[in-house]
Amino acid sequence: KKKGGSQEEAVVSTQSTGEEIRNKIHLDLHTVRNTEDTKYPGTYSGYDDSWNFSKFKKDFKFEIVSRSAREVEFDMIGIDTPFANAFRRILLAEVPTMAVEEVFINNNTSVMQDEVLAHRLGLLPINVDPRLFEMKKKGDKVTERNTLRFRLKVRCKRNKKAPSDTTNPDELYLNSKVYTRTIEWEPIGDQKNWIPGGVRFTEDDILVNVLRPGQELDMVLDAVKGIGSDHAKFSPVATASYRLMPEIQLLQPFRGHLAEKLKECFSPGVIEIVDGEAVVKCARLDTGSREVLRHSELADKVKLLKVRDHFIFTIESTGALDPLDLMREAIRILKEKCKVYRKELDVLTT
Repeated sequence: KKKGGSQEEAVVSTQSTGEEIRNKIHLDLHTVRNTEDTKYPGTYSGYDDSWNFSKFKKDFKFEIVSRSAREVEFDMIGIDTPFANAFRRILLAEVPTMAVEEVFINNNTSVMQDEVLAHRLGLLPINVDPRLFEMKKKGDKVTERNTLRFRLKVRCKRNKKAPSDTTNPDELYLNSKVYTRTIEWEPIGDQKNWIPGGVRFTEDDILVNVLRPGQELDMVLDAVKGIGSDHAKFSPVATASYRLMPEIQLLQPFRGHLAEKLKECFSPGVIEIVDGEAVVKCARLDTGSREVLRHSELADKVKLLKVRDHFIFTIESTGALDPLDLMREAIRILKEKCKVYRKELDVLTT
């Protein structure tokens, strides 16, 4: 036996530390350790870290945590950071949507300049499935398969029935605020029959412009299919992000005032006090503030980790497609990229 413990205890301790280095990221007060992935063949004695498709299929998990019409949160477990980041980048920049590309202005007497108004119109998200349309290339003519057309025609007037003592512009004037519901879809060709549910903007109450009596807007808007890497207006997501699953280890029991202090160091719901003792209730709610490490009486009794291959993914759609459909499209696009890459490799090896 060695002083302070047996050889077996020392071996177990070493293995535990090795597992953390392989699979966890360690958060210190001012630094983050073990950020690099070291699970490569030959790095660790006694481990087979060669990539195996059967093992990947067995270990990989996709679990939906919450879902709504516009937002989804899910866990991707068993993949490396480059894959998670590839999905994020594809969602932001390569999943196509429809957006206003050309604005034909017949009349604009508002205080908003033509260029600013056209830019504003381009950023309005359109609620239509972009998979129904084709990309419009330079020089292509407008067809029902590559273009959506809208008409914006509105004029502000004085409200003759407004109360004499009011100063509210909404009561004094008619059409003083131009919203997306004012913009009308004008079907091209047979679009009305093959676009299910018609076409509209994702929200009816997005403010486009403000008018005063005598001011008028008269313009035609053409929307085309595009991707976010060409212009941000084509990005299908308001946000697509991921973070690693937190892990909090309490190295000793916490009771009394120390338990209360520990609870206050984390976001609500992370630490709870059960039968007078602090326990980790839901580590995924932790924001990684590391506040607990600022207190000397707590710092060496708590270990903050991140699970290296457990990603908490959040997708918030602008409304054109369901967020899970966006993820399916991102997977499809990544598969197409892989096919191209494999063809290039085949050319090099033949």
